[in-house]
Amino acid sequence: MRFRHSPAVRAAHPELVAGVLAADGITPDPVLDERIAHFTAVAARRLAGGGESGFPEIRAWRRAFAATGLPPTRYRCAAESLLRRYRREGALPRLHPLVDLGNAVSAAYAIPVAVLDRDRIDGDLEVRPARGDEEYLTFTGGAERPDPDEVIFADDAGRAHSRRWTHRQSAWSAVRPDTTRVLIVVEALHAGADRDVPALLDTLTAELAKGWRVDSRGTVLTADAPGYRVSG
Repeated sequence: MRFRHSPAVRAAHPELVAGVLAADGITPDPVLDERIAHFTAVAARRLAGGGESGFPEIRAWRRAFAATGLPPTRYRCAAESLLRRYRREGALPRLHPLVDLGNAVSAAYAIPVAVLDRDRIDGDLEVRPARGDEEYLTFTGGAERPDPDEVIFADDAGRAHSRRWTHRQSAWSAVRPDTTRVLIVVEALHAGADRDVPALLDTLTAELAKGWRVDSRGTVLTADAPGYRVSG
């Protein structure tokens, strides 16, 4: 499969810095409480200095959402939603070791991290404006159609694997106990993202090697090289 951002998305958001990782051999077995606590502690230290709405990473996503016509305090990027939840509840939801780790790392960096089951993606996956006929599966089992021109993760079968770009992931490709092959997507828009995204990828690579003893492969995507082909 190939992952990429469409020319339309790249043109509208030239500041975008993205990265992808693919990994095989994922299981629900690792116990990562200490690692998750480490990353949530990083988030807690940042939040102690002020709310997440003031973070440059979050402000950049709010500007991007507003530019596409989305009210940024109604529709928030996934990292902002995680930080809000952690600030209010002092904990993040626990779903699957890899998802939990991704959420904690996302909160620490204040950058959205999407973890998708590669075997639930049909063909290539592109971040692009929706046509409006794609199908999105909610976590309660309902089906939705994205609005035309809404930015989504879309596969070749016409499934929307996210809605409103980094706002909400689809249940269709959510990681499950039997998931073994994943695609991890990291996206940032703030000044300094060219440093933070590679650092985040390095962090995830190291954590995958420690927690699952697996090697991951991936790259930072650019306007000149907007796509990545996943082997296997």
